[in-house]
Amino acid sequence: MMEERDETVREFLRRRGSPDTVVARGLAGLLESWERTVEAVVRGYPYGLDDYLNDLDGRQLIEEAWGAASDIERAHIEARLGVADDRMRGHTVQRARCLWGAEAATYHGWSAEKNWWYWRVPAHPGAELADEIATRGV
Repeated sequence: MMEERDETVREFLRRRGSPDTVVARGLAGLLESWERTVEAVVRGYPYGLDDYLNDLDGRQLIEEAWGAASDIERAHIEARLGVADDRMRGHTVQRARCLWGAEAATYHGWSAEKNWWYWRVPAHPGAELADEIATRGV
């Protein structure tokens, strides 16, 4: 039965053009990736801005896949997602504008309230990300 529920999310991910590895791991795999991102932010994110934005896109994909998941499937990961999100908020700083830019935010309908991850940067970024944040003014 769990496999059947997972298939709805997998089908959503397939239609979105996600790589086969992402599709195969489903919502649980997306959450695991987000938890790894959060842990990297806590330790001092060691990559650059493009990688950081890609990791934030992973959180956005969770948000989008959430609607395709069953109530039971969401219940299985909801607490873990809440912990990861709270940890991320606790180790990041709010920015005035979307890290992807105002045009992307408008196009996708993102807001600082609903898609908060796109408006936050690590409080203690690694050297590469810190340099790019300063250089690009995000």
